[in-house]
Amino acid sequence: MRRFNPVQNAVAVFVVIIVLLVIFPLPPWLLDVVFILNLGISFIILLTAMYIQEPLEFAIFPSILLITTVLRMSLNVAATRNILGNAGNAGSVISAFGRFVIGSNVVVGIIIFLIIVLSQFIVITKGTERVAEVSARFTLDAMPGKQMAIDADLNAGLIEEQVAFERRAKIQNEADFFGSMDGATKFIKGDSVISIVIVFINLIGGIVMGFVFGDGNFDTILDTYVNSTIGNGLMSQIPSLLISVAAGMVVTRSSNDASLNSAIAKQFMAQPVALIIAGSVMLILIFVGFPPLQVLLVAAALITLGAVLMRRQRFSGHRTFLVSDSQAQVEMRQAEAFQWLVSDLSQKISQSIFSEF
Repeated sequence: MRRFNPVQNAVAVFVVIIVLLVIFPLPPWLLDVVFILNLGISFIILLTAMYIQEPLEFAIFPSILLITTVLRMSLNVAATRNILGNAGNAGSVISAFGRFVIGSNVVVGIIIFLIIVLSQFIVITKGTERVAEVSARFTLDAMPGKQMAIDADLNAGLIEEQVAFERRAKIQNEADFFGSMDGATKFIKGDSVISIVIVFINLIGGIVMGFVFGDGNFDTILDTYVNSTIGNGLMSQIPSLLISVAAGMVVTRSSNDASLNSAIAKQFMAQPVALIIAGSVMLILIFVGFPPLQVLLVAAALITLGAVLMRRQRFSGHRTFLVSDSQAQVEMRQAEAFQWLVSDLSQKISQSIFSEF
């Protein structure tokens, strides 16, 4: 009988605990811990998506999307239970975040929440869904041609059977991955919609319960429940926004030998003229009425960076020319030595032949 291994079964235990959060109430301090854990997981997912070199290096991402969506749903239910059943007290994280965003203006907090949710729903999630759909379709359409190319290389003896098997498996995995991502993006879309619904439920339900149980006057009740509701909504949607950005990065990532950070740095720095021109164009904004100090700082930074990169490229090109020139001289000397050896050998052969006669 196999013994229970906590490491190998950590994901299963974590998913069961997430589901139980919907049923059992959480004290405010434990709710704070889970909210912070949810935010930390979202940052890990985003950074992982930035450092992978190809989408299949994060092949479990569709399943991660489902798990994190269920986690946010469970947190919303647990927070709603505390907001409505504990006079708006849903923990220090929700209260502090709500106070930080709202400040002294309730309308500003509601507008910021709606902007985040709608931007995620309309822009990021919709674009990610479309890219995943098109990638899955193109991958499936290209599968027969790729399979035939692998068979041709195998029959020609260019690759071994094990290599051919690995390439076929990679093609199949790519099709499965993008097909799964096409469906997994629906989780994020549904999460954005339900977050708006939960916010209005908490807000309206909290105001009603505040009047029923006599928690204070209208201003006190509105301040208490709006702060908790917006804080809960933002603590749910900011991790969702991070994961949506990660999903967009994964599905738009082409196969490359470098991470996203290295690829962006390499490709942008390969065009220093673009930086210099952009910095020069920025100077025109001063005549439009932009603040001169800020424009000059940005323009100077772009022009300086472009000049440094251009100088580095010229130095690198000069070194390459010197290396290639020295290699050409070595090859020329080798050719001269070979010609001298051949001529000397031919002279000796001719002298030996003439000496016999």
